[in-house]
Amino acid sequence: MRAVYFNQNGGLDVLTYGELPTPQPGPGEVLVRLKAAALNRLDLWTRNGWPGIKIEFPFIPGADGAGEVAALGEGVVGWEAGTPVSINANLGCGVCEFCQKGFENRCSSWGLVGETRSGTYAEFVTVPAKNLKRMPKNFDPHQAAAAGLVFHTAWHSLITRGALRPGETVLVVGASGGVNTASIQIAKFAGAEVIVVGSDQGKLALAASLGADQLVDRSEDENWSRTIYKLTNKRGVDVVVDNVGTTYFHSFRAARKGGRILSVGNTGGPKFEIDNRYIFGKHLSLIGSTMGTLQDYHTVMDLIFQGLLKAVVDKTFPLEEAARAQERLESGQQLGKITLAI
Repeated sequence: MRAVYFNQNGGLDVLTYGELPTPQPGPGEVLVRLKAAALNRLDLWTRNGWPGIKIEFPFIPGADGAGEVAALGEGVVGWEAGTPVSINANLGCGVCEFCQKGFENRCSSWGLVGETRSGTYAEFVTVPAKNLKRMPKNFDPHQAAAAGLVFHTAWHSLITRGALRPGETVLVVGASGGVNTASIQIAKFAGAEVIVVGSDQGKLALAASLGADQLVDRSEDENWSRTIYKLTNKRGVDVVVDNVGTTYFHSFRAARKGGRILSVGNTGGPKFEIDNRYIFGKHLSLIGSTMGTLQDYHTVMDLIFQGLLKAVVDKTFPLEEAARAQERLESGQQLGKITLAI
């Protein structure tokens, strides 16, 4: 099969486009013929590597994908070749105490397609049958691939963990990333008012097109938390979506008493300072979240398939130009998700 892979960690130059053996589905698995894959920052991190990372070379990056069933592994029933499917990248063992309670994303041996096993930058990928969702016939596979990880992540963070309620006010820190564009739409769908802080007018225009109610350009307003405080009549926001980390000082200031700060990552780096006075003085809750449950995935993808939520696709590259696609992702120029045509 054709695939993009690397045999060592490093920069863009380690990515290779070539032929690899087509994987065979094991017991309980399905072989998927991919039509589209979507990029995530995870792809850059696995390519660059980190101390202690354990992957087998050659390694194929990519968590998100959509296509059709190609073959079934032993014991798999209920699927037929040619069925359109999207892929849930979250891998739970199914037997630990967390999986048994429906929290597959807290699995004691948790994994992720494209991180703990080879991923979707290829013509074929194998995944557990339970990680597939039927996709409506003729639904755009690029939409499905682009939505998968980010909408799954945003739904679990905002709805399942954050318990967002109608009428609340949500601040989204960042206007154009995959999780943030998903968060804006999900918050509006849930009946919340949405304020977005972005780094330029182009990204803020995208946020406005997705339904954001109020926009703040941080490139022109260094003290944006004070601005948000004024926008909310000195009350503050109920929920802050902050996946940067280094912006926590402003996020804590912008939150109301009893507010919730939601995090699914740290694009600004893993270490940063927190002023604890805001946490205890304002009764704040800092809520972490990774991916989502099987139920979350089915719920949010149903909304995608119904057209009630929609992934923002920035640009599509052919599979053989995956290095160019990653270069664009690294540059931070994208507005929404970057996809690969397979």
